[in-house]
Amino acid sequence: MLGTRRAFLNSLFALTIGVALQLAACDSGDSTGVPKTPGGSPALLEQIRKSGELVVLTRNAPTVYYVGRDGLAGPEYDMTSAFAKYLGVRVKYKVLDNVDEILAALKAGEGHIAASGLTETAARTKVFLAGPEYQEVRQQVICRRGGKDPQDVGDLVGIKLAVISRSSYAYELRKLKKRYPGLTWQTVDDADTEELLEQVWRRKIDCTVADSNIVKINRRYHPELTVAFDLTAPQPLVWYMPAGATGLQREVQRWFARYKREGKLADVIERYYGFVQIFDYVDTRRYIHRIHARLPHYKTMFKSAAERYDERWTLLAAQAYQESHWNPRATSPTGVRGMMMLTLRTAKQLGIKDRLRPRASILGGAEYLSDLRSRLPDSIHEPDRTWIALAAYNVGLGHIRDARRLAKKLGKNPNSWRDLKSVLPLLAKKRYYHDLPYGYARGSEPVRYVARIRNFEDILTRQLRPVGG
Repeated sequence: MLGTRRAFLNSLFALTIGVALQLAACDSGDSTGVPKTPGGSPALLEQIRKSGELVVLTRNAPTVYYVGRDGLAGPEYDMTSAFAKYLGVRVKYKVLDNVDEILAALKAGEGHIAASGLTETAARTKVFLAGPEYQEVRQQVICRRGGKDPQDVGDLVGIKLAVISRSSYAYELRKLKKRYPGLTWQTVDDADTEELLEQVWRRKIDCTVADSNIVKINRRYHPELTVAFDLTAPQPLVWYMPAGATGLQREVQRWFARYKREGKLADVIERYYGFVQIFDYVDTRRYIHRIHARLPHYKTMFKSAAERYDERWTLLAAQAYQESHWNPRATSPTGVRGMMMLTLRTAKQLGIKDRLRPRASILGGAEYLSDLRSRLPDSIHEPDRTWIALAAYNVGLGHIRDARRLAKKLGKNPNSWRDLKSVLPLLAKKRYYHDLPYGYARGSEPVRYVARIRNFEDILTRQLRPVGG
């Protein structure tokens, strides 16, 4: 009897161990390295390190992740690739069409992190773990100039409003419907926020809702878009991780604290938003018109100059627009002339006899910019090197050297355009410039100059894309 009981207990123990091992195997992941039942403790983090791969769920958008002129880019790309480097693993990006698909994939265990400009909401934090806040946005109601003009939520009743389905926008509207029973909207499954903004611009719908950072970028492509009003107070953007992945969450928090402390988050914001100025409808609309009406006459000249001096032709074109609005006969009261507004002294140094000849001016401007870039210290890397060279084109290399000296004195990074642009305006204050070799300068001008060129190049690049591309 005792032997029978012992045998039974041994069998039961073996069965229990077998089930436990099966469950552990299910939790540890499949052949893709992603747990099918994400949850638990440090298990997911350990599995990521063991597989050597971090799977990031994201979408293609200018404020998230995209293929830029130098390869993959976007705020979420920069941050997630930095986190993966911190972990010592590679990144696998799984690009999905919309937020709903991303969150569904995360819940199904198809990724480790959802990084797609996601707003932190109570509904989402019930299902997933949130990372630290890295940006703050407001939800805004966006309409078209000359169309519907709602001033508050009550005015949205009767308006053709569309938002992406199962988004933070739809979540907010559902809350508002309790106070405004007549409020209705259409939810869209097969489009993202950027597409809905374009539909508003094309007058296919009256209005939509979008985060303020998305609006800032896209209004410059579609200047007729208008911000009707803010739908919410500021809200945080975060990454989401599977429920129970506490080990991964803690590691994200540790990495992010250092990333922010070292100024790297600020560098990301500068890179993708530093050139987005206060929106000017008239200037932007005029610029877009001239891209199609005026630029074609000079496009081959910009391309030829860019090829000769190893430069982006779009940057040269954007700089020329800032200088002269692509007017080859432009002249300023200070004596600078031509498409690239060269001084007489610079033109002579470059061997240019007639500054009003567009081809000569463009080649001269490209050569001068290339020379300025080559004279900067090797410690300045791209893209800062280009922005600082442009600033030198505007204010002079001597003042840039002064600004770098002052940056060091103030404990800032002289190789960072983000830091340098905060120092340059100080060159107009006597207590800062009085002991600098080149003295006074209107330091705010090169800051605006660089920002406008970056803005113009970004708009130009977008306008040159084929429809639907």
